[in-house]
Amino acid sequence: MGRKSKLRKLEAAAGLRSRAPATAPRGPHEPVQPIGTPAQRWVNWLVPSLIAFLTSAAFLPTLQNHFVDWDDYTNLLDNFHYRGLGWTHLRWMWTTFHMGHYIPLTWMTFGVDYLLWGLKPFGYHLTSLLLHAANAAVFYFAALRLLKLALPGPAERNQAGLALSAGVAALLFALHPLRVESVAWATERRDVLSGLFYLLTLLVYFRACEPGAHDHRSYWWSVGLFVCALLSKSMAVSLPVVLLILDVYPLRRLGGPIGWWSAPARRVYAEKIPFGLLALAASTVAFLALLRLDNMASLAQLSVLGRVAVSAYSVGFYLWKMFIPLGLSPLYALGPVNPWAAPFLLSYGVVLALSALALALRRRVPGLLATWLAYLVILLPVLGIFHNGPQIGADRYTYLAGLGWAILAGAALLSGWRRLPFLLTGAALCVLLGLGGLTWNQAQVWRDTEKLWTHALALDPQSWTAQNALGVALAQQGKLTEAIEHFRQAMRIGPDYAKVHNNWGEALRNQDKPSEAIDHFREALRNRSDYAEAHNNWGAALAQQGKTAEEIEHYRQALRIRPDYAEAHNNWGAALAQQGKTAEAIEHYRQALRIRPDFAEAHTNWGLVLTGQGKLTEAIDHFGLALRIKPDDTQVQSNLLNAFMRLDMGKGDAAPR
Repeated sequence: MGRKSKLRKLEAAAGLRSRAPATAPRGPHEPVQPIGTPAQRWVNWLVPSLIAFLTSAAFLPTLQNHFVDWDDYTNLLDNFHYRGLGWTHLRWMWTTFHMGHYIPLTWMTFGVDYLLWGLKPFGYHLTSLLLHAANAAVFYFAALRLLKLALPGPAERNQAGLALSAGVAALLFALHPLRVESVAWATERRDVLSGLFYLLTLLVYFRACEPGAHDHRSYWWSVGLFVCALLSKSMAVSLPVVLLILDVYPLRRLGGPIGWWSAPARRVYAEKIPFGLLALAASTVAFLALLRLDNMASLAQLSVLGRVAVSAYSVGFYLWKMFIPLGLSPLYALGPVNPWAAPFLLSYGVVLALSALALALRRRVPGLLATWLAYLVILLPVLGIFHNGPQIGADRYTYLAGLGWAILAGAALLSGWRRLPFLLTGAALCVLLGLGGLTWNQAQVWRDTEKLWTHALALDPQSWTAQNALGVALAQQGKLTEAIEHFRQAMRIGPDYAKVHNNWGEALRNQDKPSEAIDHFREALRNRSDYAEAHNNWGAALAQQGKTAEEIEHYRQALRIRPDYAEAHNNWGAALAQQGKTAEAIEHYRQALRIRPDFAEAHTNWGLVLTGQGKLTEAIDHFGLALRIKPDDTQVQSNLLNAFMRLDMGKGDAAPR
């Protein structure tokens, strides 16, 4: 058999068959022909626009959502560092490992949001939604290109089928309920932003691989976009290996007639060196960030075999949720791991069976093997090998991992579309409508903290994390009795959890039960001796009992553990003010505001000290700053009014003459 005949046979096995016998098949390096007619160009832009519109429509409920107490408070509501794009903000964004992530570009988008919207959640959710809609449109072009490359013949024929298949692939990705966590959770902006740069990198890389791209501009653009993806979220480190998989199929730049170590193949490997070095650097930074967070499970907590079991379970779990997207939760709690338990044994079987199937069909359905390998590679950084956090899996981890399966579904639709166009189109529409409806409902789960954790507990009542989080949400609403019941349930499930003791104690303190509260703070510190928040709350409980000297000692301990603890400085200042030590008190308020410039309570307390000293003009300034931060605080309004009245009555040192 001649070389050309062998090549035709390989290409016919790799892709979809042509019904145009008069047209010669396209070789692996033949450029994809652009769509030429005006009508075709119009369709080429109409379809992605429609995809973006439908995606936005399915996620509209997110615009009514609030921030949730699941990292949103720590990242956005209680964090003043990102609020703007000034030099101090940018320096923090580009140097911080806040919450165990290095994501400077994501922080910059949050800075823009703050400049536009302040702390209104609508704007933050709108930005994430628009980014996801843009990802859907970009993915359409990427899917269209990949499906054309998979065809064994000229790409200009049957454009309707190609556009339909690529559109379905894009919507399967964009409308899937597994995307909700990445879009509706404000903190996960990093997913949609990194996803945009990831998809743009792929698209530009495909262009760089076309014959005629000799100026290398597209290649270096793809490298630059990859840098942006890494600076948005480190999970993009998988891209160099994904590019190699795509080089084999469907780009056909490796293996087959070209071989694995020919001169053209070595050039393909050399192209990956910048990508690989960038991925290595980003992986190192991400690992250091996780170490600083101190949230990674040790080998004593999760053995090597346990990590393998969790990884296999996660791989199968995400596939299950992809096909049956029901019972989605913000937290799939990691319980005790027995590698020989039935769920894990089933997971090993699923992974081995799918691997064997993909290998067996590598010639007839090469797209299956490419998709399977890309899926595993993309998930690798978030599987159990480097496990951190209380979860065994998370919906957000599928944001990039779902791309390949969506394209594979689009290819399957294209393969059968010529024979059963109406039936398959109708089936695809039904699936997409179903996914859109599930997404609409799932987006409403993230409306607020109470609804989120109520939903999580309905799915898993034995999750102590969800019990604790719902208790905190109820306590913040003043529903202290209900909150304590959830803390009690959390303690029943996880009796040594320091944070639950601390939250329970805080609820009791707010019920004016300082003695009972102190018992829980003591237990929290017995379980975790470096718990600064428990020391601070213990001090606040002692303040209720009038034990100022003991109170101050706990604030001192809190600041020894955590020197940048603004709340402890503020409370210490209040205790000193009670003792009449106003100069020392003001110094602690100053320290609290240096750490946290938007700390309204510190401004208020400072203003009260100044009022007592008769320095009413300065006091008014601090009350005014407190009201700028919390405009609805009636107590501060009362303090400000009182200061103005005293000033008018000539009782202050700045009274008019």
